[in-house]
Amino acid sequence: MALEMRDRCERCETAVLAADGPARICSYECSFCVGCADALGSICPNCGGELVPRPRRFAAVSG
Repeated sequence: MALEMRDRCERCETAVLAADGPARICSYECSFCVGCADALGSICPNCGGELVPRPRRFAAVSG
């Protein structure tokens, strides 16, 4: 089961969340930009869960 990498902040909807960029996520995969997560005190407004750094996906390195 793969983590859903949402590409927009659920609060401001203007921040683009690149798969290899910084973002915050809760256990239900609600996704926020760092600025909005900080403004929310790192608490998800949808479920009340903790917002933590989302793992990043980097492009495959060809060799």
